[in-house]
Amino acid sequence: MSNGNEALYQQRLARYTAAMRNEKPDRVPVRPFAAEFAGKYAGFTNQQITHDFSKAFEAVLKCCADFDWDAAVGNMVYVWTGLTEAAGLKYYLTPGINAPANACFQYLEPPDEAGAHMKEDEYDALIADPTAFLANVWMPRVSRDVCAPGEPTTFRNNMSWLKGGLAMLAYFQGFGVQHERMRRECGTVPAIMGCLKAPFDIIADKLRGYGLLCMDLYRRPEKVEAACEALAPHMMHYALAGADPDKRIPISLWLHRGSVPFLSPAQFERFYWPTLKAILLELHRRGHQVLFYAEGDWNPNLKYIAELPDRCIVYHVDRGDPFEVHRAVGHKFCLSGGLPNELLALGEPDEVKAYCKKLIDGLARDGGYIMDAGAIMQDDPRVENIRAMTEFTREYGTY
Repeated sequence: MSNGNEALYQQRLARYTAAMRNEKPDRVPVRPFAAEFAGKYAGFTNQQITHDFSKAFEAVLKCCADFDWDAAVGNMVYVWTGLTEAAGLKYYLTPGINAPANACFQYLEPPDEAGAHMKEDEYDALIADPTAFLANVWMPRVSRDVCAPGEPTTFRNNMSWLKGGLAMLAYFQGFGVQHERMRRECGTVPAIMGCLKAPFDIIADKLRGYGLLCMDLYRRPEKVEAACEALAPHMMHYALAGADPDKRIPISLWLHRGSVPFLSPAQFERFYWPTLKAILLELHRRGHQVLFYAEGDWNPNLKYIAELPDRCIVYHVDRGDPFEVHRAVGHKFCLSGGLPNELLALGEPDEVKAYCKKLIDGLARDGGYIMDAGAIMQDDPRVENIRAMTEFTREYGTY
């Protein structure tokens, strides 16, 4: 590593961590969550970066070097088909396999009870032993190759477990190497380390599907509550397993079904928030911070978010009003995001700069703000708009 890149890394790390602690760094950090955009910028198709994570890693490195970002995700195109195809997973549409080469990967929810990955009468089995349920019931349903207990085993069953495990090990270990390359070659800080999901979102995304879970909220609400409680320790373990041992880089948390209109405030308070809040409080007690990526509009739930301790989270604004968020919880937490993705895709550079100025003036005067788009950047942002966001923030966002 060159001394120049190491000095740059340390400068950016200090800037990033100061902002996340709701303090005032030397200037507003720039931390784009660039997914398919990175591949497009580097000259790859969505198919290429989804099927070959080394290309996705190279694309991020090129963006870090060319745009001079303070922090970035090692690879935001998190589906790697070397893993999902090795395990034979059926709940993804992937570019070049069952979607066009330049499509983005998509998650397929169960369409009805017959196709549910967990049936309505299986809550007790999940609650009793989540690990056993996932291995013995869930995997045979979501994989083309895995056999259920009691069925004759097959070569494809054995290879799906073997290849899937090896692929997961290779992919996750690859992120450590990628973070080191970002530091050594570009002086760029990893934006996140470790991953958390709300227990409710596990049920909605991977087990019942959102539509079926909505019916369960009325038909078997106690089972839903108990299932969230049973999953919570596993989500805690998952978050800590990949967390930054130095406790400087935040654990990521993408929030899916807790926002209005997916859940009413009363449903959020009963089903979604209790287990997630308990996990966040325990992570905070252990010294970890969480990037609270509030997908959609979470403003109706701000009174619950305000219950968390100061600096417990970095609150990321997607489609909510960022200025309302700032008034409600800006004194407690660093904010990030708020720049509309449609502006990056359809606007002009001067419009992007004007909106960045609005965000910096309204959210960042006392520190505690990180520039980013509202949602993950897929392949629709214009390169000149990403450059305008980056360069304007670097120049205007100096304290």
